[in-house]
Amino acid sequence: MRAPFLHGRPEGVLLDLHVQPRASRNEVVGVQGDALKVRLTSPPVDGAANRLCIDFFSGLIGVPKKDVLLVSGDRSRRKRLLLRGVGEERVLQAISNALDG
Repeated sequence: MRAPFLHGRPEGVLLDLHVQPRASRNEVVGVQGDALKVRLTSPPVDGAANRLCIDFFSGLIGVPKKDVLLVSGDRSRRKRLLLRGVGEERVLQAISNALDG
């Protein structure tokens, strides 16, 4: 599976995201352009959506919150996360599982 939103790095994996805040539930929706589209329940106020994004991907991938870093997009729907200490296969499998059900 070619994933334009996923970039392997020596320290882990970079994910390009398109975040939709104020959704009815937290979920991975699919691919939008070159980004992974994610819906989050929190509003984009005072960093709440950023914190929830980190919490969501920490749980989804199974890594500690300290290993999920917001690299860019602090005030944007377009965000880039660094998932430290994991490989591309693990991240793709977790995203695939989330999309399947």
